[in-house]
Amino acid sequence: MKNFTFSVPQEVVFGNGSLAQLPELLHRCRSDRVLLISDRMLEKLGLVKRISDLAEAAGVQLSAFLDVEANPSVQTVEKAAAAYRGFGATSIIALGGGSPMDVAKAVGILVKHGGEITQYEGAHLVPGPIVPLVAIPTTAGTGSEVTAFSVITDHARNYKLSIFSYEIVPRYALLDPSLITSLPAPVAASTGIDAFIHALEAYLSRIASPFSDAMAQKAMELIGGSIRRFVANRQDSEAACAMLSGSMFAGIAFAWARLGNVHAMSHPVSAYFNVPHGIANAILLPVILEYNAMADNGRYRDIYNFISRKKAGDDFAPSVLVDEIRALLRDFDIPGSLSAAGVTAEKIPLMAADAMKSGNILANPRQSTIQDVERLYLSAL
Repeated sequence: MKNFTFSVPQEVVFGNGSLAQLPELLHRCRSDRVLLISDRMLEKLGLVKRISDLAEAAGVQLSAFLDVEANPSVQTVEKAAAAYRGFGATSIIALGGGSPMDVAKAVGILVKHGGEITQYEGAHLVPGPIVPLVAIPTTAGTGSEVTAFSVITDHARNYKLSIFSYEIVPRYALLDPSLITSLPAPVAASTGIDAFIHALEAYLSRIASPFSDAMAQKAMELIGGSIRRFVANRQDSEAACAMLSGSMFAGIAFAWARLGNVHAMSHPVSAYFNVPHGIANAILLPVILEYNAMADNGRYRDIYNFISRKKAGDDFAPSVLVDEIRALLRDFDIPGSLSAAGVTAEKIPLMAADAMKSGNILANPRQSTIQDVERLYLSAL
């Protein structure tokens, strides 16, 4: 067995109705002025007001920054940091999916350590803890509430920069499954597939450990057994609990095992063509599973048994898993190709060059050159 290390440097609160514990967590942050980072859709759904009311009941003054877009930009981070400073905030609440959480982590860096967010691109460049951050997910997808990553789009380079540091893991993760029961079916599908891919890539990663494997396996068990029910009926409380907890376990898994070519290649797709992250991942997944099949050491069978409604037979081959994934994506009405999502071929050399900059390439089970990545994009196109 190879050497490995891990820690879980935060407190996770999980359960239906657990949002009511937010005032206690804010008091434990010792902050009486908090910036809420979220988006306009959650404002329309009334969740922003619920958070504001809870803060007020706790005697905490709250200001909201709600202009977070999908694939959030460097400029959005700068505006949110200015809002934090202008309000005199001393802590942050991130409410939403991965985008508000990515922005909140980046803001936490800037208001604590200064500079430009591009200075922190890469691994372990954040010099110390960020300001107290409470992360409240409203999708079962990114797992960002427990990860050490922030992904921000730099439009000047058409590039999604990644910040990797355990200093940016939120202090508290507050997971209330009742908050994801109003998701539209397409969002439930794309974010749920994203969460499953997090666990799958962490499980196949070349730097996986017994700890990350345990997290990934539990995530795939929970998500694989519930994703169809949850997409069919978001009011299914048992399925919602399984999806949200599975997404969290998947986040812990890839925080310590990294990901692979799916995520390395999906980030440029989103940066150049603004394809939603979960959709880009889903389209690329079967193509990259086919590519990685020659490196399989028996784990494809495990993954199949988690996601399929039937167990693998004696005649199982990696292609059986690929076919199962393609059938699932069809059931969820996810585009079957990058071109169907608006991607065109002329950007492939640029996207491949950007994908090769990702540390996830090095964790992929099959080694990849830039020519391999270009061919994979063409296959997915």
